[in-house]
Amino acid sequence: MIIAPPWVAVPPTAYGGTETVLDTLARGLQASGHDVLLFTTGDSTCPVPRESVLPRAIGVGVGGSATELRHVIHAYEAAEGADLVHDHTLVGPVYADRFPDLPVVTTNHGPFQSELGDYYRAIGDRTPIIAISRHQASTARETPIAAVIHHGVDLDRFPVGSGDGGYAVFLGRMCPEKGVDAAIRVARLAGVPLRIVAKMSEAAEQLYFDRKVKPLLGGDIEYVGELGGEEKLALVGRAICLLNPIAWPEPFGMVMVEALACGTPVVATPMGAVPEIVDQGVTGYTCSGEESLARAVVAAASIDRKACRAAVANRFSAGRMVADHVALYESVTDGRALPLVA
Repeated sequence: MIIAPPWVAVPPTAYGGTETVLDTLARGLQASGHDVLLFTTGDSTCPVPRESVLPRAIGVGVGGSATELRHVIHAYEAAEGADLVHDHTLVGPVYADRFPDLPVVTTNHGPFQSELGDYYRAIGDRTPIIAISRHQASTARETPIAAVIHHGVDLDRFPVGSGDGGYAVFLGRMCPEKGVDAAIRVARLAGVPLRIVAKMSEAAEQLYFDRKVKPLLGGDIEYVGELGGEEKLALVGRAICLLNPIAWPEPFGMVMVEALACGTPVVATPMGAVPEIVDQGVTGYTCSGEESLARAVVAAASIDRKACRAAVANRFSAGRMVADHVALYESVTDGRALPLVA
């Protein structure tokens, strides 16, 4: 059984990295012959057996612990008879103590070096924790990590683009740590148009946009809104590169893998998991400083787009992600000692 958070539908209609991963994982597990029950919100459309208590996704930044707890209580009622629960909520692994005979694993989709650190350290002695990158795992300190499993994508759902749009693209949230304003300055230094696709639904995101981003728009720099599905993939596929000048140690970065799956190179700052995803000079460039990033944007046009796609097929496929999860699930249900990652 997979328990999704209640904030975004699975799969998401637009922004929602975690929910995109859960959709791919649930589909992949079912395709490989496993019985899957996805506990999510009622507006989810992932084509596996589903149950829910909330009729629709609550929304990021909306609701609170009571909402998540209600979702979790009903999820564990639905888990009766399950071999294992993979819980992606925060409340769930704590509530799971009520079911000592039910194997539960969880994934940390955020940074350990935050208030999440205390939480995962508190549950790590009884709940196997999955990290989503080696860099993220390296920051866990005394929190035991059962496995590092990179996210994967279903390549069949990502068409290879031509890269002939003549622009760079930014994907992410409208916030300082994602570096939207830096992306604009870099694009202008490079003399390359920029298309910005970003979630902007929370008050802090709107404030950042109004103060730091909106004054920089105009000319070849365009904020196109929050896109999803084929519209987003078409825009990414025609881009010269994905420009990803993050300003924080991001635990993974699904937008980079999705861009590479479309054949689009990535230009990013070497923070967090970026060096685990981008192969220097092969699938893009990692560098610091806006001038260096601008030069990399220009150079990205010569990257072999087939190499970008191949890197995803080799290292970030849905099949690999599913196989890694199954191996961990079997270790837990068989009672074998889990290999802890320092």
